[in-house]
Amino acid sequence: QVQLVESGGGLVQAGGSLRLSCTASGRVISQFAMAWFRQGPGTEREFVAAISWSGTFSYYTESVKGRFTIYRDNAENTLYLQMNSLKPEDTAVYYCAAKSSSFRERYYLRETEYPIWGQGTQVTVSS
Repeated sequence: QVQLVESGGGLVQAGGSLRLSCTASGRVISQFAMAWFRQGPGTEREFVAAISWSGTFSYYTESVKGRFTIYRDNAENTLYLQMNSLKPEDTAVYYCAAKSSSFRERYYLRETEYPIWGQGTQVTVSS
């Protein structure tokens, strides 16, 4: 079984940057599609970005395109989310998720498609 642990969250001013990490243990993640989701205050959890297990293909929600980058290091069993030009509306608990996949180049966008989740890391962006 894969366990996921997020880190890298914190408090940052608007316009600043953070890099989130999601480290997996228990199994190698090289054949797991992965994603980041977030849940802001009083809102439902929403999709942020997803990446295929090869790392070749990725997809972003519109509000973060051009500001966030999802990437992975399968040798280090770690998923990353580089967040630049942060805005107060990016304030949320960020979760990483994983799904075993037979398709090297496929990513998945729906929360219900991911059976494995981390505990989340808080990101707060002040104005």
